Amino acid sequence: MNQSAVSSVVQNASVIRLFDSVASSLNQTMTILVIVSVLLAIVILYNLININVAERIRELSTIKVLGFHNNEVTLYIYRETIVLSLVGIVLGLVAGFYLHQFLIQMISPATILFYPQVGWEVYVIPVAAVSIILTLLGFFVNYYLRKVDMLEALKSVE
Repeated sequence: MNQSAVSSVVQNASVIRLFDSVASSLNQTMTILVIVSVLLAIVILYNLININVAERIRELSTIKVLGFHNNEVTLYIYRETIVLSLVGIVLGLVAGFYLHQFLIQMISPATILFYPQVGWEVYVIPVAAVSIILTLLGFFVNYYLRKVDMLEALKSVE
């Protein structure tokens, strides 16, 4: 083919194979990122709660000795975690939206155009995941606070 208006000829099958290869590698990368993100969320929230309880164990012991129920003590310590998580969720969703726009522009090769819009489930799934993690950690905190000997914690000298 010797025409000045044609620079190259590409078969549809080779373009489809190229796109499938790119999409497959992106899907694998995204799966790894999601798994690491969930593990990171668990570790961060666990450490946040653990540090919060450890630093305030005398205060919690005083409240419990004064007659508060176990669930009230758990909610007392857990409210802060819930508020911080809600702030993190809102900031994460906003930052994620702009990061997605930036990444789509950066990784799109000249030959492939990615659709930059995402569905509502992309926003709902992380919120649900964080909510589930927080709920499970709430049970852990409740169990841990039930096990702590509050009188012994009051006796301990810092």
